[in-house]
Amino acid sequence: MAQTLPYDVTTATGEKIAFEFPLHAETQSAMRVSQLLNAVLGTLDRELRVLGNTSNGDVMQALAMALAVRTAMLHAPYQVGQELATALAANALAAAEHCERDAGAVGNA
Repeated sequence: MAQTLPYDVTTATGEKIAFEFPLHAETQSAMRVSQLLNAVLGTLDRELRVLGNTSNGDVMQALAMALAVRTAMLHAPYQVGQELATALAANALAAAEHCERDAGAVGNA
């Protein structure tokens, strides 16, 4: 059975989003993956607060470029890294398609 990483996030607007990310068969530490994801998203949130108005497209483009940079840094033939990065991104995006969203209570309780 494939491992998954449950991951919950609360957006700046208070929306809660729950994911079940599939992990690659050769994942060495689900905990480390979670810690790195927290670090990346936390750093991104802090930077966006400082930078101010930044489009979602610009954020996504920078993240895609970061994936390309990390892929080029692998000590493996580029094609191997590209295939791995593409598969990992596709699996994560497929999980995002099925995430659960909770906008929270609306109005006065």
